[in-house]
Amino acid sequence: MTERLRRSLRRPWVMALLATACSLSACGGRAPDAGAGRSGSAGPESVAVVTAPVVEKPVAVEVEALGTARANEAVEITSKAANTVVAARFEEGQLVRRGQLLVELDGAQARADLAAAQAALAESRSAYARSKDLFTQQALSQAQLETIEATLLANEARVAASSARLADTQVRAPFDGRVGLRRVSVGALVNPGTIITTLDDTATMKVDFDVPEVFLAVLNPGLSVTARSAAYTGEQFDGEVESVDSRVDPVTRSIKVRARLPNPDGRLRPGMFLTVRVTRDPLPGLVVPEQALVPERGKTYLFVLAGGRIARREVSVGRRTPGEVEITVGVAAGERVVIEGTQKVRDGSSAHELETAPPAEPPVAQP
Repeated sequence: MTERLRRSLRRPWVMALLATACSLSACGGRAPDAGAGRSGSAGPESVAVVTAPVVEKPVAVEVEALGTARANEAVEITSKAANTVVAARFEEGQLVRRGQLLVELDGAQARADLAAAQAALAESRSAYARSKDLFTQQALSQAQLETIEATLLANEARVAASSARLADTQVRAPFDGRVGLRRVSVGALVNPGTIITTLDDTATMKVDFDVPEVFLAVLNPGLSVTARSAAYTGEQFDGEVESVDSRVDPVTRSIKVRARLPNPDGRLRPGMFLTVRVTRDPLPGLVVPEQALVPERGKTYLFVLAGGRIARREVSVGRRTPGEVEITVGVAAGERVVIEGTQKVRDGSSAHELETAPPAEPPVAQP
């Protein structure tokens, strides 16, 4: 080997070229197979996922919501006119009957006005009787008789008005119920709108609560309702749905429901916070595992596996039970939805079922 050749072999690029040639010779001169290690049966980019079938089965209708108790009838007792309280005819917390006298106001002026109106009415009646006789004798014209008759009618109206003002000095209960605390004292001057006391009919309680619109099809008057209160631990109050509102709230997408609860012992009070549960017999529906749902931007999706391909579908969710959810629109019974691996797939991607290894057989004992 000449000195020039030795110097050429010492150059770096020549040495690198010789090292590459040696490595190719050691591998038999073959480049590595780009497709080695990939599963030929599942496709070049197939993702392993776990799926579950869409099952049709009865789904229990059970809605739980928060509500506020209200009296069947409730009113604030007030005065129609400015007047002075002369007597309170009720005890705080007392059960009263419809028409029972609660508060008496000063009626001296009203009685005097009524007496004057009655006297004027008596005079008008006498004058009208005489005028009729004179009209029969043609001593009085038709116009004069009509004027006297009009005066009679006006005096009758004055008597009715005076009687109404006198009746307003006696404040009575408009319905059966329980009165609240007395807000005024005897001798106090009350004005229109001044609250004297409250009156509540609590023999039956109303409970208003909001329910998502997806349950609108199964909400009907007469459904069973149970309510619970933190004030009575472990107890429940049974009732039924009375009515469903005619409008859905466009903001919350919920509808207001009103239920009635019998309250004969008066333990429920207006304004109490209640947990309400509405139940109905199970109805058939399409059910998938809850972990299959993929929420995104206010919508709900499912990944359906069919023919080795993933299809993303927007669905509508209905009733829910622990671990399962009803799908009202978007899938059919028997289709398989992805429950594990939703983060690895997308619409149109290739996927296959994850095969689980069979359980190992126990070793055979040697004789």
